[in-house]
Amino acid sequence: MKKTIAMAALAVAVSFGAISCKKKVSDADLQTQATTIVTSNPNASVEVKDGVAHLSGTFATQADKDAMITKLKAVNGVKEVMDMSTVAPAAPAVAPVETTTAVDPAVQQKVKDAVKDFPSVKVEVVNGELTLTGSVSSVQARKIKESVDALKVGKVNYNYTVKN
Repeated sequence: MKKTIAMAALAVAVSFGAISCKKKVSDADLQTQATTIVTSNPNASVEVKDGVAHLSGTFATQADKDAMITKLKAVNGVKEVMDMSTVAPAAPAVAPVETTTAVDPAVQQKVKDAVKDFPSVKVEVVNGELTLTGSVSSVQARKIKESVDALKVGKVNYNYTVKN
């Protein structure tokens, strides 16, 4: 019986010793580790108190936020991560600005008629200016320019490619 009590007392002493030997990580050490992780996002910050990491700031996406929380939870000694951060709203899609053409449709039609013999040339209004695009030879380019200039329609952008 004395042996059994002695063995039980020894087991209790060993278990208390094992528990007391377990090293507790300080909040300062946890703060250093957590801050190192969070520096990858300049819009976020973390504060560690009693082993709990308090994450705040803004993340570009939910996936970025979730990844940061996972990394913080992986730090040895962090008991919990309190998420006080937000995800930035997506930038609104910019609608194309509708512009009214500064080129008279009759003028545009005259130019289209002048280049009708050159099917590779397109007549468009780009940024309010009459623009010719496509691919032509140098001889065709000269003929097109002469025809359009003879119409005296004002400024025309010749943005076609001239091939020899």
